[in-house]
Amino acid sequence: MAPHWLADWGMFAAVMALGQFSPGPDMILLTRTSLKSGRSAGWQVTLGIVTGLCLHAALAIGGVTALLRQGGSWEKVLGVVAAGYLFWLGWQMFRSFVRLNSGVLGEAEKGSEKGSWFVQGLLCNLLNPKVVIFFAGITTVFLKGEHDAWWPILLWATIVLEGLFLWGLWVAILQKGNVRAVYEKLGKWLDLGFGGGLWLLAILMLWQVF
Repeated sequence: MAPHWLADWGMFAAVMALGQFSPGPDMILLTRTSLKSGRSAGWQVTLGIVTGLCLHAALAIGGVTALLRQGGSWEKVLGVVAAGYLFWLGWQMFRSFVRLNSGVLGEAEKGSEKGSWFVQGLLCNLLNPKVVIFFAGITTVFLKGEHDAWWPILLWATIVLEGLFLWGLWVAILQKGNVRAVYEKLGKWLDLGFGGGLWLLAILMLWQVF
């Protein structure tokens, strides 16, 4: 007979997978970077996102995120900063669309962009308050009742390792020949779409803040 906690853990993992892998700023940034700059760049963005997940998961499970539900001016400031960062990322993609016909960066630009892939992934995840609120809401349900001392640690590890696996798998899928062939033909137009998607998310974030 399976341990009593196994069913709860399986349900938690399933809910988290759906929540983490839903369309949002992380998905847009990772998809665009993986298609445009390849597997290595995609993995660096993934590691940045997962590093953010480590902190968000710890805050959620530790109960610190209860403060987010109380609102306050500091939450509005965070929302504005996050929206500004999404606007900036979108602007970089619009610049790429306007400047390039082939969708290929020059060598100097590649070197400049390479150092920021991890940081972009990290900031994109950390500055999204929806992530920590989602984690807090779900983990609150699964932390109720009697559990062993290792149960919160298992939930934290599930969030982090599941994120690493799913985002890494997505990077690998995007490297498939037929997927990259489509990007080679439509790369600059996809940059335009990705940039517009980030701007739309930023506008929605500001709308909810104010």
